[in-house]
Amino acid sequence: MKDRKTSKALYTATLFAISGMGLGCGVSRELTLAAPGTSIASTGNPLVARYYMNAACAGRAMVEFGTDTTYGRSTSWQPIPGKHATVNFLVAGMRLHHLSHASHPRVFRCDRDQRGPDVYDWSPSETPFPSISVVRPDPSLTAQESPGIELVNIFAPDFHALQAFCTDRDGHPIWYYDVGTADGNAPYTMKLLPNGHFIFSVTRSVTAGTVLREVDLAGATVREMDTGVLAQKMQQAGFSFMITGFHHDVLPMDNGHLIVLGNFFQGFTDLPGYPGTTQVLGDAIVDLDENWNPVWAWSAFDHLDVNRHLNGLPDWTHGNAVVYSPEDGNLLLSMRHQSWVIKIDYNNGQGSGNVLWKLGYQGDFALKQGDDPSLWFSYQHFPSIISQNGSQTSLVLWDNGDARVLDTSGTLCTNPAANAPNPCYSRAQVFHLDEGAKVADLSWQALPGYLSIWGGSVNQLPNGNIEFDMNAPGLFPVANLASEVQEVTQTSSPQIIWKMDIAPVPLYAYRAYRVPSLYPGVSWQY
Repeated sequence: MKDRKTSKALYTATLFAISGMGLGCGVSRELTLAAPGTSIASTGNPLVARYYMNAACAGRAMVEFGTDTTYGRSTSWQPIPGKHATVNFLVAGMRLHHLSHASHPRVFRCDRDQRGPDVYDWSPSETPFPSISVVRPDPSLTAQESPGIELVNIFAPDFHALQAFCTDRDGHPIWYYDVGTADGNAPYTMKLLPNGHFIFSVTRSVTAGTVLREVDLAGATVREMDTGVLAQKMQQAGFSFMITGFHHDVLPMDNGHLIVLGNFFQGFTDLPGYPGTTQVLGDAIVDLDENWNPVWAWSAFDHLDVNRHLNGLPDWTHGNAVVYSPEDGNLLLSMRHQSWVIKIDYNNGQGSGNVLWKLGYQGDFALKQGDDPSLWFSYQHFPSIISQNGSQTSLVLWDNGDARVLDTSGTLCTNPAANAPNPCYSRAQVFHLDEGAKVADLSWQALPGYLSIWGGSVNQLPNGNIEFDMNAPGLFPVANLASEVQEVTQTSSPQIIWKMDIAPVPLYAYRAYRVPSLYPGVSWQY
């Protein structure tokens, strides 16, 4: 991993406060430390500090921090109650393996400010991160790099290294959470919540099952629920099925709900090619309200044909991502073992669950480019919506390419390691959909030259660049390289602006993508 030098980068923190009218106060007043020498405390995470303060007047405050007084990063604004009630901030985003210093608050009052001396430092202990390196191949393109930090979600059960973390764009870890890797746990999903916490879907042992867990920036558990508890809630609420496992995705909603992806088995007798009884594993979606109670649910068994199984049985659908469609309040579900992205009538929790359309080979859309099936995605991951306007939708997805259909006779590609004449390959794709006319236009793609046989993520960044993450066990030209993340231009000949390599195998980045910062409503430029 980069940056194991003994040189010290000092961190300075500043607390800005703006106090409001009321409580007998003026427009703004000075803040004071909660207690001299105890304004900053450590937390269970060595990269996160707790910053205490109090104020005479109500208002709001935030902390800026950085390696010098130019700062560069900040927390989000937080309300302060006044009357000298003590509040605290979790300050996260400082680099591992550096001494970090924080200062007395700089008080922002009327037309002047002040800053006190450093009061606190610490040196984080050695932490087992994967090896991370960052390269910017063309310095002339560096100015086109999109701001933010990298969220990295490794999925490697039983491998004792941290698997849920964030880095700056130079590859330095600035936040992490240990899901219990020493016990064989792995983070199947990791996402930021609108309240500034993280939500995890944690895969545990077979007997312990999976658990949904919300944690704050210091890593303290806010709440959690395993699938056994959810099954009881679903039964009590009168749903016709109960999921037995969380998997692959959790979708935070602006209204405080969570859309969780789960699965369960259902028995079938004498399916074509499967004599006797077959326990088929299918996908389910459950809408949890702000108290994590189920209020809406959907089952693939109620809406899709169990006899269409591109990867055989029992793993029939293998959903891997749920996406909210704000234009109509419906949901998109990516189903790897159908090579489809389907739209579900969710209607903000009031929908029938009917499948409105299927996107992909043998689906409901015609390709604008013609009948060439090789242009469609195969065994895809991570669709995300770029834009919507009425029936017009643009989305980007990661086309893994496993078992791609190459022609109208049904010829499939094969693993390039087998020296096949028609090798499989992976790519990022942008489709523009006319949902009314059911026409899909493959408007852009990037082919990095690898086969990423599972996992992966892709997003359009705010500046229009595309970033994608790919896993290619044994197929990268660099030995023991587990994953690579690239930011490229969205041009006819995509240019690599930035890339991150993650090693060793098997620390595969199931997902890795750019987020603005660790705080809601805040964007870190670097």
